[in-house]
Amino acid sequence: MDFVLSTLDYVIIAVFIVVTVGIGLGFSKQAGKDMSSFFVGGRNLPWYIAGTSMVATTFAADTPLAVTELVAQGGIAGNWLWWNMLAGGMLTTFFFARYWRRAQVITDVELIELRYSGKAARFLRGFRALYLGLFMNALIIGWVNVALMALLQVFFGIPQEELLWWVALAMGVVVIYSSLSGLLGVAFTDVIQFVVAMVGTIALAYIVLDAEAVGGIAGLKEKLPSWTLDFFPKVGVTEESTDFASTLTLSIGSFLAYTTIQWWASWYPGSEPGGGGYVVQRMSSARSEKDAIYATLFFQIAHYCLRPWPWIIVALCALVLYPELSPEDKKLGYVMAMKDFLPDGMKGLLLIAFFSAYMSTISTQLNWASSYLINDVYKEFINKKAGDKELVKASRIGTLLLMLIALFATSQITSIAGVWMFIIECGAGLGLVLILRWYWWRVNAWSEISATVAPFVAYAVARYAFNWEFPNSFFFTVSFTTVVWLLTTFLTRPTDKEKLQSFYNLIKPDGNWKPFRNPDEPHKSNIGKLLICWISAIALAYSALFMTGSIIFSFWTEAIIYGVILVVSLVILRIVSSQVKIFAD
Repeated sequence: MDFVLSTLDYVIIAVFIVVTVGIGLGFSKQAGKDMSSFFVGGRNLPWYIAGTSMVATTFAADTPLAVTELVAQGGIAGNWLWWNMLAGGMLTTFFFARYWRRAQVITDVELIELRYSGKAARFLRGFRALYLGLFMNALIIGWVNVALMALLQVFFGIPQEELLWWVALAMGVVVIYSSLSGLLGVAFTDVIQFVVAMVGTIALAYIVLDAEAVGGIAGLKEKLPSWTLDFFPKVGVTEESTDFASTLTLSIGSFLAYTTIQWWASWYPGSEPGGGGYVVQRMSSARSEKDAIYATLFFQIAHYCLRPWPWIIVALCALVLYPELSPEDKKLGYVMAMKDFLPDGMKGLLLIAFFSAYMSTISTQLNWASSYLINDVYKEFINKKAGDKELVKASRIGTLLLMLIALFATSQITSIAGVWMFIIECGAGLGLVLILRWYWWRVNAWSEISATVAPFVAYAVARYAFNWEFPNSFFFTVSFTTVVWLLTTFLTRPTDKEKLQSFYNLIKPDGNWKPFRNPDEPHKSNIGKLLICWISAIALAYSALFMTGSIIFSFWTEAIIYGVILVVSLVILRIVSSQVKIFAD
């Protein structure tokens, strides 16, 4: 299945690489000033740069392939396996974004020693920095690399034994500009890469939809079973499979796990309850609390409403075009559509779109993970006297080291879905601690330590002692972890009062902080109104998502209904948010 690009395609690819590396060189001097410049861009990014960078990071080479596989398995409704995470993202927007920006941290684990005290806090910071920076980061980059390898194999017919070398070359380009430019270069290249990726995926959707074998939207609707176009899964219903896929049917337990528990209970990269990882890094890089909130709001809307439909349309077309693909190979329908239907020049553009998505994710992961190793391990435990220049140099070396570790992890991963499920279940129950540490003073370092360790124990017991699968294993893990960390909280001493007081004075959190508030200062809780903002923003995003889909497929009645919901949600959000001044400077 060897494939040769035209001269025009090669020119497009070469220009893109030159521009990307050029941006890295352009920001290298500014990034080299100190750690704050290297890892959080000097805390001066406008909301639209920070927000677009978040969206670009979640658009990886694996994303269109994963959506294609979900659509093949369960129609459009298959995307609820990631659409359900919107609630957690919006929670970060309205309840935590301003707190993170106020904390002035470089990494999310740096907050641990702002919030907790003693040796337990110091251990937790070091442990989570290594766990996230090395282990978790290697898994994330590994699954993104595996998706890129699938793209290279289908598109170019590269032998399996050579794929890792090509991935290493791609990562090498990313390391050059990300290690030179720090977050500033990563963020600004993210914007360019996101625009290119979106233009490419929209163009592909238009071209494939116009193919004679598909026949446009009308032909697509005629050739596919009606259930493949349903926006919602069937709960507790079993349907016969078809030649194209099996409709997404969920048990009541699975439905409840995905929609009411997973988004707040599980730690998952990019959707951490209470915020975390590169999302916190971008919020910390924003030039104000207002920019941090706008950036995360834009991220949620663009992530769930703007990006999915071009992928979904191509995925649906692939069901018509490639019915012979086995269930394991359905995800490759997206790449095969690229190969078969794009003209010269457009092939180069779509490849650049995929490489853009890949590079934006990898550059963020490398910069984000390096921030843990340097800010929370090297500076805190190895060389406390290191100066700014030495720390920046160590950051660049750390980026290269992380690349090598990630390449090894890539060679060991055989199933992307298996990695996803492992991360979701081994972080189950931790989310509630990460949320409540901002709103309840009694949560301490041992609460978080126990909530970090308990899911691994519960997961092992559920899987290997009881032979439970998801969702039973998930419910057990969440319940076990919650009981463990609550018992631990009340059986261990609270955080030192001085530490709690300094944390309260810095953050001014809402919730149960009465012992640390000045009794002479009036306090009015905004939690109720923030909940209204949160719910209205969720309704706004989902209605925008489904209104767009309804217009695409000419479901005009549904489009009007979703449009009304969108307008009402927007009005409520504007009114209530102005009362709590959440978007004020």
